[in-house]
Amino acid sequence: MNIREALESDWDAIWPIFHEVVKAGETYAYDISTSKEKGKQIWLEPPLKTFILEEDGDVLATYYLKTNQAGPGSHVCNCGYMVSGRARGRGLATAMCEHSQKIAKELGYKAMQYNFVASSNDGAVRLWNKLGFNTVGRLPRAFNHSSLGYVDALVMYKWLTDD
Repeated sequence: MNIREALESDWDAIWPIFHEVVKAGETYAYDISTSKEKGKQIWLEPPLKTFILEEDGDVLATYYLKTNQAGPGSHVCNCGYMVSGRARGRGLATAMCEHSQKIAKELGYKAMQYNFVASSNDGAVRLWNKLGFNTVGRLPRAFNHSSLGYVDALVMYKWLTDD
């Protein structure tokens, strides 16, 4: 497995993963009918960096890293991770989260925050907890899950440095 920074030319390989995850309506607060063009704007243009995880040239997962807030909050970054359904359960999210924390530190970020984790996303919540993230906020019924209806959204946070 190799994690590398995505190029604009990687979008055609990222799109099927993005489309699969968004269309499911279970984890991201993006419109389930997000177009390929709009998806590219979301995933590649505003983030500071976007990465892909590939194996033998096949893109299996992707994540972005961006500044969470401007000005006095600019030392905190935010990430979003997506794994292809055909590659889940192989530790790719763990590898990407660990990679993103390393990159975040290299870029000078002091903390990482996930703003809107669907509480029903048990795998992600369990993994983020295992990797040292704490739930620092709960937004009651803020996420409208495609099959479960309104579920809570969590704010999860981790300080990345020793200072």
